[in-house]
Amino acid sequence: MKTLKIFSVFILALTFINCANNEKSVADSLRDETTTQNQNMYVIEREIPGAGNLTSEELKAISQSSCGVLEKMGSEIKWLHSYVTGDKIYCVYTAPNEEMVLEHAKQGGFPANSVAKVATVIDPSTADDK
Repeated sequence: MKTLKIFSVFILALTFINCANNEKSVADSLRDETTTQNQNMYVIEREIPGAGNLTSEELKAISQSSCGVLEKMGSEIKWLHSYVTGDKIYCVYTAPNEEMVLEHAKQGGFPANSVAKVATVIDPSTADDK
């Protein structure tokens, strides 16, 4: 059920982003990211009570902490973006493996309640007959 929720939030966000008529769809760009050599894309579910009520300053501090850990870990792991909801934050990362994602969470003191490897990305352009 958690994976379905993560997937639903991810697809919903992609749907809104893809409304701009770009020559290359957002899904195409993200599919390219999922197939980068030695990289996988992951969606991390972080249970943080009251996450949706965090102030911009608190979110900035969390982001700075995450970026600091990423800088120490090197260029193999990359944070793409996150979705903040009521009591959870869903983060999208690229990394060579799940262990690296979990190590980032450990070093940063962030929960990683669920880590799911993205198999592929779809959006409304997937329905096109191109």
